Amino acid sequence: MISLKTFCLTFFGFVLLAFVASFALAMYQRDSREQEGWWAARRDSARIAPDPRKNADLAIVQVYAAPTWGWKGVVAVHPWIIFKRAGEKRYTRYEVISWGSGDKVRRNSNEPDGYWYGAKPRLLVEHRGKEAEAMIPQIQAAIGSYPWPDTYHAWPGPNSNTFIAHIGREVPALKLDMPANAVGKDYRSLRNPIGLPPSGRGVQVSVLGVAGVTVGAEEGFEINLLGLNLGVGFAPLRLRLPFVGGVGGGNLQKGAAVKDRG
Repeated sequence: MISLKTFCLTFFGFVLLAFVASFALAMYQRDSREQEGWWAARRDSARIAPDPRKNADLAIVQVYAAPTWGWKGVVAVHPWIIFKRAGEKRYTRYEVISWGSGDKVRRNSNEPDGYWYGAKPRLLVEHRGKEAEAMIPQIQAAIGSYPWPDTYHAWPGPNSNTFIAHIGREVPALKLDMPANAVGKDYRSLRNPIGLPPSGRGVQVSVLGVAGVTVGAEEGFEINLLGLNLGVGFAPLRLRLPFVGGVGGGNLQKGAAVKDRG
């Protein structure tokens, strides 16, 4: 049987390797405009979302994530959700943003698929047609029931990842698969340490997002220690790593949305 010492050394060995890999990747992908400051970094459309006018008759739901601004982008991501009903020609975007007083839940503060201060977003989840149409009211209800609309803590939460994870728990049909470096996705109240994982299918035990275990349909098996997640996903098979997010099969049909963009 593996000793606690061996387990801890193995865990933190993976953490160190993941951090080095994430740092190297961040340096490679960094937009030169970031050097000018956050105010000059890209926030225009990444041209990933389907053109809403050309797809006006189609309901669409998408979830994105992009590395956060500055040094935090080496270790964490910022997610958001967009959707449109059939007949609508514009997307609605929701996310949690730390700055500013009052409500942290923001609506249409940025382009639907915009660069996040120089970082290109990655599509995590996409649904179209009747399936998307059916879940939009559920998504809106989940946004309205978010427990911490006036609170933001980068670590361990609640934060932008906690917000999107809450939607995933409330809307299992979304089949949300948040990357392992979505720090804050496992944040749970001390009054509710056991419940659904962000995918909405499975079980999660988490103490304020600082320590816990997740077994989920999309997550596979994950261990969380100090907000650092390590595990194995099974659909598809991949390693789930802190800082990097994961190694192996991607989350989604990456080419589908781009192909319909006009």
